[in-house]
Amino acid sequence: MDQSVAIQETLVEGEYCVIAVQGVLCKGDSRQSRLLGLVRYRLENDAQEHALFLYTHRRMAITGDDVSLDQIVPLSKDFMLEEVSPDGELYILGSDVTVQLNTAELRLVFQLPFGSHTRTFLQEVARACPGFDPETRDPEFEWLSRHRCAEPDAESPKPREWNSDPGTRSGLAPIGGGRHQSRNARRGLEDVLPRGPGYILLWGGAAEEPEFLLAEEMHEGGPVRGRRPRGGRRDEALEEADWEMSAGGGFRERDYAGSSNVDSSRPNGRGTDQTSGARCPEKPENSLTRQNKSKSEMSEMVRSATVTVSDKAHILSVQKFGLRDTIVKSHLVQKEENYTYIQNFRFFVGTYNVNGQSPKECLRPWLSHSALAPDVYCVGFQELDLSKEAFFFHDTPKEEEWFKAVSESLHPDAKYAKVKFVRLVGIMLLLYVKQEHAAYISEVEAETVGTGIMGRMGNKGGVAIRFQLHNTSICVVNSHLAAHTEEYERRNQDYRDICSRMQFPQVDPSQPPRTINKHDVILWLGDLNYRIEELDVGKVKKLVEEKAFQTLYAHDQLKIQVAAKTIFDGFTEGEITFQPTYKYDTGSDDWDTSEKCRAPAWCDRILWKGKNITQLSYQSHMALKTSDHKPVSSVFDIGVRVVNEELYRKTLEEIVRSLDKMENANIPSVTLSKREFCFENVKYMQLQTESFTIHNSQVPCQFEFINKPDEESYCKQWLTARPSKGFLLPDSHVEIELELFVNKSTATQLNSGQDTIEDILVLHLERGKDYFLSVSGNYLPSCFGSPLHTLCYMREPILDLPPKTVSALTLMSMQTADDRSQLENPMEIPKELWMMVDYLYRNAVQQEDLFQQPGLRPEFDHIRDCLDTGMIDHLCANNHSVAEALLLFLESLPEPVICYSAYHSCLECSGNYAASKQIILTLPSFHKNVFNYLMAFLQELLKNSAKNHLDENILASIFGSLLLRNPARHQKLDMAEKKKAQEFIHQFLCGPL
Repeated sequence: MDQSVAIQETLVEGEYCVIAVQGVLCKGDSRQSRLLGLVRYRLENDAQEHALFLYTHRRMAITGDDVSLDQIVPLSKDFMLEEVSPDGELYILGSDVTVQLNTAELRLVFQLPFGSHTRTFLQEVARACPGFDPETRDPEFEWLSRHRCAEPDAESPKPREWNSDPGTRSGLAPIGGGRHQSRNARRGLEDVLPRGPGYILLWGGAAEEPEFLLAEEMHEGGPVRGRRPRGGRRDEALEEADWEMSAGGGFRERDYAGSSNVDSSRPNGRGTDQTSGARCPEKPENSLTRQNKSKSEMSEMVRSATVTVSDKAHILSVQKFGLRDTIVKSHLVQKEENYTYIQNFRFFVGTYNVNGQSPKECLRPWLSHSALAPDVYCVGFQELDLSKEAFFFHDTPKEEEWFKAVSESLHPDAKYAKVKFVRLVGIMLLLYVKQEHAAYISEVEAETVGTGIMGRMGNKGGVAIRFQLHNTSICVVNSHLAAHTEEYERRNQDYRDICSRMQFPQVDPSQPPRTINKHDVILWLGDLNYRIEELDVGKVKKLVEEKAFQTLYAHDQLKIQVAAKTIFDGFTEGEITFQPTYKYDTGSDDWDTSEKCRAPAWCDRILWKGKNITQLSYQSHMALKTSDHKPVSSVFDIGVRVVNEELYRKTLEEIVRSLDKMENANIPSVTLSKREFCFENVKYMQLQTESFTIHNSQVPCQFEFINKPDEESYCKQWLTARPSKGFLLPDSHVEIELELFVNKSTATQLNSGQDTIEDILVLHLERGKDYFLSVSGNYLPSCFGSPLHTLCYMREPILDLPPKTVSALTLMSMQTADDRSQLENPMEIPKELWMMVDYLYRNAVQQEDLFQQPGLRPEFDHIRDCLDTGMIDHLCANNHSVAEALLLFLESLPEPVICYSAYHSCLECSGNYAASKQIILTLPSFHKNVFNYLMAFLQELLKNSAKNHLDENILASIFGSLLLRNPARHQKLDMAEKKKAQEFIHQFLCGPL
């Protein structure tokens, strides 16, 4: 759980808890739990000072009432924090991290939980240290004088006396009153402390570079600098929390599990009620302090929330990731039944499409309907916010509203810690566990996949959280698939996209990302949008009134598709005994009375896959009327493998002894089933795969595709090997897939002939030899990835032209192309662009959701082939597929319609239509023609907005990021740039051309 929330409640204005971690204060056999918080204070001159606040606590720190300030250690110039691993002690990967805190006056030793949250905590502390620069003034810490520490119990030793070095003073100066020392008083602890292998030094300011210094035994000797040293014991095992904006919107979280309560006393799980009475009348006196916090504080709390890293089931007695530990881990997995037993945990799984509404009623009838409190909550929402701002700019106040509503409505008989949160536009997933289970949650990851228009936009898609509970891996997926009765194949495609693209990074960087299906338990929930087919609305309603659910279920699209094994292979769904959950008039239990009069359907579903899973209930909740959907829940008993520590240690020792005997037997060698690969007639965005098998001999081996000299990657950009590295036990084998995929990044060079489908891969064996693999093939040039001026000079289809002609026209500069006197008369716009726009003009000006709903994958291949061969008469595709192909065409242009050189001028003139039109006039003629042609077409669409439901804001948002692209091509538009680009295009949609 994110315990910085509890610390923040104890702070005053101007103070901010950057990060908190649970730890244990150690001296000999004594252990006392402490919560460590890094607190930042911003001074009037915008300078910052930091201090470590140490808290005692009675239980898991949920609110400020749970903690008591015990000690403050300012991050002054004499502050130093070391990660220590004493000489001669066996290093256990997965065990607690021991750190030593030193100032001129005290020395404390803490044990912190293994994991990237601890790593992030140490990095934040290192960044906060003031440094040794003699020109920098000493921090004064006057702001600390307002704090008073709790008086220590008479029977317990004072923390400042613990771990005190005989040569240092045990007394501490008053808080804020001189505990920090000036640089002249700084003691040379770095000179007197022991330097054994595995020490990491984090101090107030390295003289040359403010980074971690890892001093470790190496073959050549000497330290390695940098945050992720190659030989680091834990640094290779962990990654910094890394936030990335997903291509389709929303955020993708890539932080591992955080800290937990590691006190020896175990809570009984019957803690006080944390729910609020804001919407739940039975507890009006309790309210979450969270609701009083600002939006920015709230968002930070939500997005940084993590839980524990105690992964006792996967402790490895090795010094770093590599061949030995992967072999040990593999043997442990094979022998798992020898040291684990099954224990049932109760899971609540819920899904609710809220139709863009804010919470208006208490959610307890849904979330707390059972008598027993669940051990784990998995709560998913869809259509959290239907506004254009949420869709295009990915921010929504509804996130906090629904998060708060859920937190207030969890079962009152238990206290819960929020493990993880993830959102993609309107698709949100929350994961909570009882606080007594928090210490056994590990390897937490969250990912998102957008499956909307262009395969990325986040209005449809999925979010997922994966984690380890004891020794069982669990993946929870929340998805919102394509709408409309007839679009079941697009829903199938969305499901397959989520399965193939949802990948979770592993702690061990030598291992390939983990996919959804690589988990022991999978829980899949969401608005899957499958409908009732072959029955009219009246018949469906009649069967519902008669409660003839099994008769109705025979016509359910999801049932039919699962039976055909096109989707959800191996998944199970419980018997449906409740009436369809869609579509109702908002605020009532009446079926849809709108003009569309949608037929009732079981859109909202929950499925599962795995062993030892028993479904206890599967139901809808008619009491909630906020949305046009009804929420659905399912309660499961899931058998989780729990580790017997004694048996685990015995098994581990047997494996290590066995490995020691065989480790140095021979040099590893393998045989490859194939070494030459030919990819014929490669097309734009059409995946081709070739596979081969690596057969291992009698010696365990680690393999990896390695870079050739002077190259940045092991292969060219259009090629990928899966997996690209791994290990093999004796007499085992692995299949490697070579995937060839040409996209906008690589198409132009292949069109021009500057690149060809030729490459050599080097497969390297650790302690063994290298193997060379040859890749060859031919690429069929395409209009996708070709410059606008090139296509204007191609009067014949690109596939009918000689390769030399295609190459010459692709390499021709825009300046040369614009000088028409030297070349044959070109077309005003590319014929391929005209084909797509003309098709849409004739067939789709009244198409609902045009440019907002994705097309079908096979139809894109057909459209591309028609454009590249000139077979326009054969073009027959869904309107959405042609619209998406048009967007992909614009995205693939190496130089966007509005040239890179005009990008900044366009943003500056986004509020001045006259100046904006002047910029367009300065574009090269082909680019200017295309821009005006597209604007004229979009204006025609707007004339039919009553039918197609398009408006200027939607079209400006979609086309703004395609026609206006940042010259730093790898860099995405930030929010301000997006809005200016939208405003620039908006002017042309509303004004005369």
